[in-house]
Parts: sequence; C-alpha cells; structure tokens
Amino acid sequence: MAGVFFTAALVWVYNLMKHSYSVFKIHWLMAALAFTKSTSLVFHSINYYFINTEGHPIEGWAVMYYITHLLKGALLFITLALIGTGWAFVKYILSDKEKKIFMIVIPLQVLANVAYIIIESTEEGSSEYYVWKEILFLVDLICCGAILFPVVWSIRHLQEASSTNGNDAMYLEKLKLFRHYYVMIVCYIYFTRIIAILLKITMPFRWQWCYEFLVEVSTLIFFVLTGYKFRPASNNPYLQLPQDKDDVENDEVVTESGALEGISKVKKTSNGRERQKESTL
Repeated sequence: MAGVFFTAALVWVYNLMKHSYSVFKIHWLMAALAFTKSTSLVFHSINYYFINTEGHPIEGWAVMYYITHLLKGALLFITLALIGTGWAFVKYILSDKEKKIFMIVIPLQVLANVAYIIIESTEEGSSEYYVWKEILFLVDLICCGAILFPVVWSIRHLQEASSTNGNDAMYLEKLKLFRHYYVMIVCYIYFTRIIAILLKITMPFRWQWCYEFLVEVSTLIFFVLTGYKFRPASNNPYLQLPQDKDDVENDEVVTESGALEGISKVKKTSNGRERQKESTL
C-alpha cells in the first residue's frame, strides 16, 4: 500500500507539473499529504517487521513511524478542511469561523496522536489502554465532524451566490462539486470509523489484516476521487475563478504608468555622470 500511495503521489505531481498554470497551493499540499501517507506506511510496515522477527519494536523505527503518523493525521484534516472551505478554489481568505475550525482540529489531532502512541505502547489488558482508546475514538469523531462544517458553509455560500447571480452556471457547477465532496467525506468517515471497526470486532483474529486492508483501500479511493474532482486542468469547470476585468485593467494601468512615473536613469559617460529622464509610458 505504501508503494501504491507513492505511485499515486508521483502521478499527481506529474499532473501538477503538466498543468502548472492552473495549480494552487492546496494542490501541492495534497501532494505532500500523499507522500507523507506513503512514508508513514513504510515506517509502519518496518515497525511490524521487527515486532514479528524480534518480538518487540525497535525504538528508532517506532519513533519515526509515530512522527510520520502525526504529520499524516494533521495534514489529512488540514487539507480536507481547506478544500471544504473552498480556499483557492472559491476564495483566497478564510473567515474567522473557519479559522476557529483549524484552532479546534489541530490540537485535537495532536491529542489523538498522543492517545494512539500510548495505545501502541501499552498492554491491552491495562486500564490505561481502554481509557486512551475511548479518548482516541471520541476525538477522532469530533475531528471528522468538525471538517464537515466548512463544506456545509461553502455549499451555503455557493447557493447564495448562484441565486444572486441568476443561477450562474459556474456557481452551479461548484455547488454540485461541493455537494459531491460532502457525500464523499461522509461515506469515507462512515466506512473507516464505523463499518471497518465493526468488521474488526466480528472477524476472527487471522482475518484482522482485512480491517487494515479495507481502511487503506478506502483511503486510496477517497484520495483519488478528491484529486480527480479538484484536479488542476484548464477544462475543469470547478477551478475557474471569476475575474473582474476592470480590476485586471486597473492593475495593468498602475503597473505600466504609476509605478514607473518619475523614474530616472543614470548613464555613465567619459565626462562623468549624465542624468537622462525616462519618458512616461
């Protein structure tokens, strides 16, 4: 699965380089998430390999896995929340309530990863294990619920914009996109947090690997669908931001006239320095 995610990340970067004229910063953040996910799986597999052969994890590899797991979890929820807010796709500035979502999600993700590390390093029969396991499950659900709010706000914003502009086709296309994205997130959360856990509980021990496999495959499908929906391409109607022609013309006037007005050029000659005035463009 690490190899599959790494290949998907390379394909995504190739697509970004191919359509560099329509790439936003969020696209590179999505690439960083895919590479971090792949690296986390590599260290996770190495950690399990030493547990299988030595009977206990090697501290260095375990620490590297915990670090990449923390980065992957933080990047995942930050990226999903940024896409949900429509940052770069619909607008370039986050509102105060959207910033509060990040102030809630990021500390909760740190707490969730601390709980995960304690669970991994604690005996399953101890009382601390079950306490931190419940904390991890609760915090993870809160984070999953929190990232749905920006998507709902973006849908409401696009509904208002489409009604104000007479059901403009561009706003309707973006509204359709964010509705699909909302359904995708709900399905991903429902499957990886509820259905997969129920399968893990009901499956016999020798089939426990199916739980991890189903979670990773569903994550890969979710990543691919999200990348396809928000792909950087000139023919992608979802990423065509409205531009005010008057603002562009005003920027050109300021750049070509106001910025160069009164600039003088110094030319050095044999008799000394001679000042020549530039003509106003």
